[in-house]
Amino acid sequence: MSALKIAFWLPAGLLCYSHLGYPAMLALLARSRRGSRPDLARRGYDPRTTGTESPAGQRREPPTVSVIVPAYAEEAVIADRVSNLRALSYPSHLLEIVVACDGSPDMTPQRAREAGADVVLELPRGGKIHAQDAAVARAKGEVVAFSDANVRWEADALRALVQPFADPRVGYVCGEVRLVNERGTNQEGLYWRYEMLVRALESRLRSVTGGNGAIYATRRESYLVVEPIMGHDLSFPFNMVKRGWLAVYAPNARATEKMVPTIEGEFQRKRRMMSHTWPIVVRGGLLSPRGYDPGYALMILSHRVLRYASPFLHLVALGASLSLAVEGAGPIYVTAVGIQTGLLLAALAARVLPIRPLLVARYYVLTTASLVAGLWDWMRHGTPAGWEPAEGTR
Repeated sequence: MSALKIAFWLPAGLLCYSHLGYPAMLALLARSRRGSRPDLARRGYDPRTTGTESPAGQRREPPTVSVIVPAYAEEAVIADRVSNLRALSYPSHLLEIVVACDGSPDMTPQRAREAGADVVLELPRGGKIHAQDAAVARAKGEVVAFSDANVRWEADALRALVQPFADPRVGYVCGEVRLVNERGTNQEGLYWRYEMLVRALESRLRSVTGGNGAIYATRRESYLVVEPIMGHDLSFPFNMVKRGWLAVYAPNARATEKMVPTIEGEFQRKRRMMSHTWPIVVRGGLLSPRGYDPGYALMILSHRVLRYASPFLHLVALGASLSLAVEGAGPIYVTAVGIQTGLLLAALAARVLPIRPLLVARYYVLTTASLVAGLWDWMRHGTPAGWEPAEGTR
C-alpha cells in the first residue's frame, strides 16, 4: 500500500473507530462482563434511610454533603438555584449549601443569602476553579458536590449522586445532565445523549474519562487542587484513576441545563472550553501513561486523544483522498471526496435552510473546528482563569 493510501485509510479508520467503533466495543465488553461490578448500594449506607445498621454493624447513614455553587454575575438565577437545592429529598441536617461568588459585580451574594444559602463567600475575581477551591476549604461535608448556577437538580439527584460512595474505591461521581433548548438551532442535545451512553459504558467497565459541570461530587479526601485554568470536567476523572480511585457515572443523578441557543454560540462556548482543555492534554498529565492500567489507557486514547485529534485526522484524510482521486486511484477515493465535500456543503447550507440533517452537519463541522480554534487561542495568548456565563443559558 502506498504512503498516500496509508495517509487516507489510517486517519479515516481512526475517525470511524473513535466515533462508532469505540462505543460498539464498549457495549460488547459490557455485555460480556454484565454483573461483574457489585451493587454499590449494598456495600455501605442506604441513601433512602438514616441511622440504620448493616449486618456487619456498619453505619448506613448517608454522608454529610456540601453542595458548592461557583457564581459570577448570577443574580438572575442564583436564588432559584439555592431554592432548588433546598428542595432536594436529602436529609436537611446532612446538607450544606455553599455559594462561592467569584468577584461578582452584581447582587449575587445578597440574592444567595436571601434564598437561604448556608455559606456565601465573596471572593476576589480569580476564576471558577479558585472559587471552588476556596469553597471546599470552608465546606464541612464528607462529600463535596458541585453544580453551576443555571442548573436544576431533580429531587432525588443528590441521593443518587452520593450512593456510589458506599463503595470505598469510588472517589468521583458525575451525574446525568439533560440539555434543554426551547428555541434555536443548537444540536448539542443529540451529541450529549451519545456522550452519556459512552460514559455509562465506560463507568460499567472501569471509570469515566470525562465529567460535566452540572452535577458531580468527590470525597473530601479525594478532591484535587488543579491549576486555575484546568477545569474539573476533564482533569478530575483521569487524575482520580492515577491516584487509585474509581471515577463513575450515576445515571439516576439527573440535572437539566439550558444549552446555548445557536450552533454558532455553541462553537464559541466549545472554543473557550477547549482553550482550558488543551493545557490538560499537553501538560496536565492526560497523555502520561503513568498510573493507567491498559484498559483505562485505551479508553483515554479512544475517547479523548482521538476525539481531540479529529480535526487534524479529517484534514489529512481529505488531502490524501483528493490526491488519490486526482491520480485516478479508484472510485472509492472519489466517493470519499464527495462525502467530505458534501458534509461541508451541508454545513454551509444550514445557514439558509435550517432543517435537522443540515443542522447536524453544521454542528459537527463547527464543533470539530472549535478544537483547533481553542488550541490556537491557548497557544497565541494563553487561557484566562475567569469565565463569563454563556450566551442564552440563563
